[in-house]
Amino acid sequence: MTTLDERRVAPPVSPAARRSPGGLVLAVLWAGAAAVVGLWWAGTGSVVGSAGYLTGAGRIAGLLCGYACAVLVGLMARVPLLEVRVGSDRVARWHAMAGRYTICLLVAHVVLILAGYAAQDHASLWHETVTVVTDYPDMLKATAGTVILFAVGITSARAARRRTSYEFWYYVHLLTYAAVFLAFGHQLALGNEFNGKPVATAVWYVLYLGVAALALWYRVLAPVRLNLRHRLRVDSVHQEAPGVYSVVVRGLHLDELGARPGQFFRWRFLGEGMGWTSTPYSLSAPPRPDLLRITVKALGDHSAAVPLLRPGTRVWAEGPYGSLTADRATSHHALLIAAGVGITPLRALFETLPGDVTLLYRARGAEDLALGAELEQIARWRGAQLLYALNGPGGERPDISAQSLRAAFPGIAGHDVYICGPHGFAQDVYEALRAAGVPDRRIHHESFEL
Repeated sequence: MTTLDERRVAPPVSPAARRSPGGLVLAVLWAGAAAVVGLWWAGTGSVVGSAGYLTGAGRIAGLLCGYACAVLVGLMARVPLLEVRVGSDRVARWHAMAGRYTICLLVAHVVLILAGYAAQDHASLWHETVTVVTDYPDMLKATAGTVILFAVGITSARAARRRTSYEFWYYVHLLTYAAVFLAFGHQLALGNEFNGKPVATAVWYVLYLGVAALALWYRVLAPVRLNLRHRLRVDSVHQEAPGVYSVVVRGLHLDELGARPGQFFRWRFLGEGMGWTSTPYSLSAPPRPDLLRITVKALGDHSAAVPLLRPGTRVWAEGPYGSLTADRATSHHALLIAAGVGITPLRALFETLPGDVTLLYRARGAEDLALGAELEQIARWRGAQLLYALNGPGGERPDISAQSLRAAFPGIAGHDVYICGPHGFAQDVYEALRAAGVPDRRIHHESFEL
């Protein structure tokens, strides 16, 4: 992919470029939630009796649920400011957290509203439920949206995620858009906070239309423009290690993408039945004006089909995303710790990260080391240190503890440490680094396990 005379080293990054707007974004989101509660307060008179309290609590939960639905769509929109500056992993965690809040608020809204209406009408909860669903405006659509949101929530739970394929989870998750659309009408039709209040109604429309516009632009129109402009196709596929394959993608004007080592794209290969799923894979070499490369381990239906790709297959890509880049560096000393196929973004950083760089590569055995020849070549050229952490002859796992890290890397507390690997491995290394004295601001890791 990249020969030695084509290598590029990333330039130093100014402190201003390293600052993340994550805290500001969270503050805005919480301020929006407070404004939603204020909307209920402004539109509500005196609350009387148990029915009034139940209904009032249900309306607050409903308004916050509606706001959370808009936040969910906004976080799913893949806005570059969030995906790159904040970090795709943080956005993914926010999205997962917002999803859990949304489901909890939805349950509270349904239960409290029905209980309040039943108390007000002196009717049974079942009778009130049937009446609300069948007689109230837009409630049939809202009920369908509620069922879809529950389905999305169930399939997103960790226990369910471990038992389902990424492809199944992906398609079910897309139904969130349909759920939000179906539920939107009843908020305005039945909400006291909006009836006869044009300003509040206009603000609600702006909120929903705004996030819809973001989703349309960044998830549909921008990818269409990217792929029409760059015309990506598979150039070659070759094996790197057992079950690990590199895919070289050729295109036009790829330097215009602004992709950086350590980032990833979401890929669709329009062949071999792979075009229906968008899957994130990191760049495993610095991007070139005509070539991009990813390295994939066969873990699911999509990745297992990668070896079957043929040269010339059309490729649909979205990105670049991710903040595991040289922008995060705060010193001239860096330690890269990779495990398994997590070597892919760190291989690109190993070639381009400025300063004194060491790579520690964890694998079961020598046969599992992907991209090993390239890593050796880069280490010789840079004068960098390349270390392997392999299982012993009897299967003993290498010691990657705070004590071993301090012994192997004196002054590790002053290093920037980049981690990429399976979630459990990354978590263990993160805790070991903290125990070794490395501050959180110098530990850089993107995790997409929710």
